[in-house]
Amino acid sequence: MKTMLENARAVKGQIACLTEQQKNDGLFAMADALLAAQAAILEANAQDLEAAKGTVSDVMLDRLSLSPARIAAMAEGIRQVAALPDPVGRVLEETIRADGLKIQKISVPMGVIAIIYESRPNVTSDAAALALKSGNVCILRGGKEAFRSANAIVRALREGLKKVGIPENAVNLVQDTSRESATALMTANGYVDLLIPRGGAGLIQACVRTATVPCIETGTGICHVYVEKTADLSMAVNIVENAKTSRPSVCNAEEVLLVDRAIAGKFLPMLQQRIGDRVEFRLDPEAAAIIPGTPAGERDFDTEFLDYILAVKCVEDVREAVAHIAAHSTGHSEAIVTQSKEAEQMFTSLVDSAAVYVNASTRFTDGGEFGLGCEMGISTQRLHARGPMGLRELTTYKYIIHGNGHVR
Repeated sequence: MKTMLENARAVKGQIACLTEQQKNDGLFAMADALLAAQAAILEANAQDLEAAKGTVSDVMLDRLSLSPARIAAMAEGIRQVAALPDPVGRVLEETIRADGLKIQKISVPMGVIAIIYESRPNVTSDAAALALKSGNVCILRGGKEAFRSANAIVRALREGLKKVGIPENAVNLVQDTSRESATALMTANGYVDLLIPRGGAGLIQACVRTATVPCIETGTGICHVYVEKTADLSMAVNIVENAKTSRPSVCNAEEVLLVDRAIAGKFLPMLQQRIGDRVEFRLDPEAAAIIPGTPAGERDFDTEFLDYILAVKCVEDVREAVAHIAAHSTGHSEAIVTQSKEAEQMFTSLVDSAAVYVNASTRFTDGGEFGLGCEMGISTQRLHARGPMGLRELTTYKYIIHGNGHVR
């Protein structure tokens, strides 16, 4: 680990000074190398899947699984990052004083970014691409379930960088998946300039509690959809179905449904007919009197299920919905389905989450969907970055001041 940290720090100046063309050449080479190594990556992934069977849910196995189509999508994601504007060297602000002193605020790379993540192999290529394009070095520390897959991916990416003369140590994978290696990254002061945890609540809270390097809190998604009494109920059923069932294992999937009691008697049976064969409902007493399901437990409105489970609660109005979200949300994504401008305004003004939707599924909270290419994670905090973290969120800034003999 110490050698890897030293190697990463040693090349961060070279990576920060790469031109936009050099970075793009590296990204295209990484994408090509990923496709060329498809057979080796799939073989490694098959070993990961075999080892994980019986220890994780089918939903989590899907997150871990790779296919030729998914590898092609990973390569295309890298190319999309190459097509985005360079985030480095932008003049964010400029002031020219009366005495002619020019003060510029310029975007610059963070330096060395460490990413600790769990079982999604595609995060490996996404993170490497975003780091390179933003002029940063990355140290990746994946979970043990996906280690073979991530290792094969990183070998390919480093081979691509080597072909175009970019230091391979721009992209690094920690070979040790023990807790000790994670703690070492969290406390690598002087080596790691930014730590981004990407995974479940346990991982993220461990990083927030332990890290002595700058850390961005990301990802845990207890996402709510609120169906207000004026909602188009057919639209609401479609939105809830998509938010819950399209891919329940991701952080932007819906975990909690709030329904105005004025329409619950009509809406909940419609929803039960649509998704009741696929989704287990955890119901508060009012909802349980309308549709079949499991009584909601004490923690069901505070749980990121990442599965075909949906907690359901009846509320009086938008104010009670907002109060419930304030008490139980992780600040990720919330949605209201409504035809009332007044309810829309109150919801969007009072809900304090990174992404707030009106008549749309929470599943759009994603770097690609937001036009950022891919993302490094979804920040649920307020400082520096919030929501999907793309290229600009992986830069900081410094002031460059031009004078002509100015003295104070």
